Amino acid sequence: MPTWKLLVFYALLVLFAVVFIYPFFIQIATSFKSNPAATQDPLSLIPNPLDLDAWKRIFGLEGGAAVPIPTWTKNSFLVATIVTALRVFLDSLAGYALSRLKFRGRGFMFATVLAVMSVPGVALLIPKFLIVNYLGIYDTYTAMILPLIVDAAGVFIMKQFFDSIPVSIEEAARIDGAGVFRTFWSVVLPMAKPALITLTILSFQGSWNEFAHFLVVTQDVEKRTLVTGLASLASGELSAGTQYPLKLGAALLTTIPVAILFFLFQRHFTSGANEGGVKG
Repeated sequence: MPTWKLLVFYALLVLFAVVFIYPFFIQIATSFKSNPAATQDPLSLIPNPLDLDAWKRIFGLEGGAAVPIPTWTKNSFLVATIVTALRVFLDSLAGYALSRLKFRGRGFMFATVLAVMSVPGVALLIPKFLIVNYLGIYDTYTAMILPLIVDAAGVFIMKQFFDSIPVSIEEAARIDGAGVFRTFWSVVLPMAKPALITLTILSFQGSWNEFAHFLVVTQDVEKRTLVTGLASLASGELSAGTQYPLKLGAALLTTIPVAILFFLFQRHFTSGANEGGVKG
């Protein structure tokens, strides 16, 4: 490729990068502005004056309107951590069973998993609400966590990865008398590190950013997560007014944990995603 074409190509890449990143910079800058400054000059990237009031309120260091962002943050971390841990474990178990165990109806069960993946999540909201209400766990942490601990896409990823591991690797463990679970836990699972990291990232991201499910199964303001709380804050439900620095600071806070997790494990995530794809 000629040098001038290469320069034009990179110039276009930089231009598109700036277009996509610029709103993110505005979000960061606005979170450090005062309310009047954010309203009068919303596109400025330099806070003038620099105001930390929004972040003090986000971390509960200063009073103001009753906006329990620290509680929402705690709920997000609690729910996302528990859901991720249980989903990785249970999806791995289910994926291993579909990959290795021979039982009647295995093909039908795998087809069911694939079928569930094609169902829009919004179609399951009313059944979720009815079941949660019937079990008497509506507006509890149990209702937030229990329906999310198994995921069809996670089962599919783990099943495909286990299919790529030669069965002969497990034979030595079986000769030594190891049972199915011991073989799974001590031999196969450690080899599935890329897929486990992929599933961990996807599970944490999915549960952290979940909105519709939490909106349906909870009502108490204290049970909201950052995502649902931010939606109520942005809609004016909590009588918070405009308060752009507070809202954009809270929005920025929702992106930080997932971004950190992704950048820490990006290389493993790419490897696991490739392994989890459908084999030709």
